[in-house]
Amino acid sequence: MDFRTIPVTELAAQVRSGRTSAAALVEHALERIAATNPEVNAFVAVDADGARARAAAVDAEVAAGRDPGPLAGIPLGVKDLEDAAGLPTTNGSAALGEVPAAEADSTLVARLVAAGCVVVGKTNTPEFGWKADTENQRFGATRNPWNLDHSAGGSSGGSAAAIAAGMVPLATGSDGGGSLRIPSTCCGLPSVKPSLGRVPSGGPKAPDWHHLSTKGPMAARVADIVAALEVVVGPDPTDLRALPRPEASWVAALEDPHLPAKVAWSPTLGYAEIDAEVLAICSRVVDVMAGLGTDVVEVERVFDQDPVDDWLLLSGVYNLRSLGAVVDTPAFDLVDPVLRMIVEGARSASAVDVVRAEDAGHALNLQLVDLFRTVRLLVTPVTAAAAPPRSLGGQGLINGRPDINWVQMTYPFNMTRSPVATVCVGTTSDGVPVGVQLIGPQHADLVVIRAAAALEAALGFDPVAPYPAG
Repeated sequence: MDFRTIPVTELAAQVRSGRTSAAALVEHALERIAATNPEVNAFVAVDADGARARAAAVDAEVAAGRDPGPLAGIPLGVKDLEDAAGLPTTNGSAALGEVPAAEADSTLVARLVAAGCVVVGKTNTPEFGWKADTENQRFGATRNPWNLDHSAGGSSGGSAAAIAAGMVPLATGSDGGGSLRIPSTCCGLPSVKPSLGRVPSGGPKAPDWHHLSTKGPMAARVADIVAALEVVVGPDPTDLRALPRPEASWVAALEDPHLPAKVAWSPTLGYAEIDAEVLAICSRVVDVMAGLGTDVVEVERVFDQDPVDDWLLLSGVYNLRSLGAVVDTPAFDLVDPVLRMIVEGARSASAVDVVRAEDAGHALNLQLVDLFRTVRLLVTPVTAAAAPPRSLGGQGLINGRPDINWVQMTYPFNMTRSPVATVCVGTTSDGVPVGVQLIGPQHADLVVIRAAAALEAALGFDPVAPYPAG
């Protein structure tokens, strides 16, 4: 069995029909984690006993003639920014010390479990998800299954690497600046960042990154992601931003995967420098889309300038709130030095500064509205550089030059709250994947996933990483 070669829906169908068992899937996940996690370091906590007990409950439902749900028996990894009952949520931070186990699942995890998923453990993340390299002082670095000398990306890098290494077929992630899109692409996976509010962040605690971050499932195929989205999208009365569920089925939308008649291709968004090798690989998508009958219009400038300063202010303020309990204590010295600097800088921001940074997102969206008057989707590279060598300490390599902002293509679309999907196009000379992102108009999630599924099929990228062997 190799989770990377069997669709999630097929695995669940086998469990529901009795052709295999949830117990068998969980045992395979546990064996795979034991064999590969020492090198990859994707999981930071594993609950083998709890997973076995939950798998037994799923199998008991099947034996009793009841349907345990559309994701019956699917082993699930949970990003360590998200609560899973019985496991601590450490946020990858050494500064938090001992963390008690969560008493309940987050809304996202609860909906996946209600659909039949079995939580097997927590996956690694950079401290409070603040950067695009999954490394922290508490658990160390996650390695990329495509090339162990390279970063898995971040901040959902533990989840992406776990799927790419075949440890689990499904995991959770979140995206406040590219944290679903970047690690998925680095690890050879597609991704879907839903519109803000599609996947609710309700519950007793307010969302960490209020107006930037959206949550979602991660998997090896667009169809698998969509199958999980089908059970998690929809309003929650405790989430002020939650959107109504679209009338159409997300799964049914993939019965007719297609690209729109006209899309825009913007290699740089108007401000970014893209590594030449990455750009050459991503540019292949133009011919592929044209071959599918799509009119591709190249757009040199989408935005007037790089919105990085506004994004950094917002993310810094949000992290200041998250780390507030330790900022003026000795434990603050245990926080990543760069994150510490960003949080310290955020302390001097005024309320008006924060509102003006939020206004910048409004201005960016106005520019997208103008673009979408003539095209249905915007296509760009996911990142300006490929997954960085771990020796660079989180910096990307753009045309031979280390650059900390190698992810400058993703965060604008958190500020605009846009739906975005990514698909991998090819691999670099170092053997790490690169990909493109498909950005849609406000709330046009179904347009985005139809296009991503069509492009995924046309590109034919194999999601099976060379390490470890199946």
